[in-house]
Amino acid sequence: MPNLSMIKTPMSTQEPCVRRQNFDEVAMGYTPEQAMQEAQRCLRCANKPCTGGCPVGVDIPTFIARIAQGEFEDAYQVISRANSLPAVCGRVCPQETQCEKRCVRGLKGEPVAIGRLERFAADWHNAHTKPDMVEKPAKNGHKVAVVGSGPAGLACAGDLVRKGYDVTLYEGLHLAGGVLVYGIPEFRLPKSVVQREIDTLQAMGVCVQTNTVIGKTLSVDELLQENGFEAVFIGSGAGLPRFMGIPGENLNGVYSANEFLTRINLMKAYQPDSATPIYRAKHVVVVGGGNVAMDAARCAMRLGAESVSIVYRRSEAELPARAEEIEHAKEEGICLRTLANPVEIVADDHYGVAGVRCVEMMLGEPDASGRRRPVEKPDSVFVLDADCVIMAIGTAPNSLIKSTTDGLKIQSWGGIQADQQGATSRAGVYAGGDAVTGSATVILAMGAGKTAAAAMDAYIMEKQ
Repeated sequence: MPNLSMIKTPMSTQEPCVRRQNFDEVAMGYTPEQAMQEAQRCLRCANKPCTGGCPVGVDIPTFIARIAQGEFEDAYQVISRANSLPAVCGRVCPQETQCEKRCVRGLKGEPVAIGRLERFAADWHNAHTKPDMVEKPAKNGHKVAVVGSGPAGLACAGDLVRKGYDVTLYEGLHLAGGVLVYGIPEFRLPKSVVQREIDTLQAMGVCVQTNTVIGKTLSVDELLQENGFEAVFIGSGAGLPRFMGIPGENLNGVYSANEFLTRINLMKAYQPDSATPIYRAKHVVVVGGGNVAMDAARCAMRLGAESVSIVYRRSEAELPARAEEIEHAKEEGICLRTLANPVEIVADDHYGVAGVRCVEMMLGEPDASGRRRPVEKPDSVFVLDADCVIMAIGTAPNSLIKSTTDGLKIQSWGGIQADQQGATSRAGVYAGGDAVTGSATVILAMGAGKTAAAAMDAYIMEKQ
């Protein structure tokens, strides 16, 4: 019998006073009973508007129906036909602006908890199977390379290996996963979850080569001309941090969010026995309003900060971070200083951070993005006490691949030029994800990787 409840089945989380002192996962996930209860809220719409809101095209009503019937492994198999990283997406995708936004149930009450159900199905599968139990696709005799093991690269590799390609995935760092392992904290996305997804792809036949920087260790031309690859996908992300260009950004105690989070997530600097140093500040100011800013602020709190403030130049309504992340940050005691903008980082007597000089802002007329432009208020300067500042105002693609690949056209701001299918100006070279769009979401990068995989397959098959 359908569940006619107007609200989502609640999911247990760690209490804020407890979780702000550890890096364990905040959200506990559904029990089988909770998952079946929530799945029964689905209306089984014939036109599947929720699937239309999924960048990778998961058949959402079908997998939810399987959960409602207690067929959890079947639900996972439905998801995995379209999504190579279901346990990841169930945790970090912004479902509220994608699939759940289109859920008809949400017209009267809350939408079905699609993300929580996806996580449940993936976690159930991972708890009851091993990666080597996956079926290996038959080889088709063709060889492709994927550069970057973040969400775009993993999605591309997953689709191509399923089509029978011999896939080699190149990663510059010592651990595969890209932004999933260096950018997103353990309390939002446990690294064991990411590793399990990668283990599954390897069991299917994907060869992962770490410590290999394309553009330095090997060039794209060498991959195509000397290593026998018939096509290459570039999913190298956007890991180059941006700064504001204000006085004081070179002081000791100023981090890019990229460096701060990499030290914590990839190098485990929060663990007592870690060899990677990190500054355990008392008063932290994070500049920015996206998920990265929330992640950095929540990590700083867990490192023992007495106060953590997020400074954002627009109002809280314009914060680009997920609503759940904003709510969790507030619950953990993080202060949102909206309608404020830093103009200088103030130094102490030892070239360290003593504070952040800010100005108050107000919202003016809409800018080109359609959002109201923040305008500085006259005579509104104030200073926030701080001994650490973390800049979380975006990233750009690294220039290494573009500077070592002749004929690869680049956008004016530094991203690789690619058409809607991921094809670049070089024959056989495709690109997608943050390397093309700049910083975006995990699922949009995965969608780009899937699109490029289909285009690479068509390109190679047409050459036969």
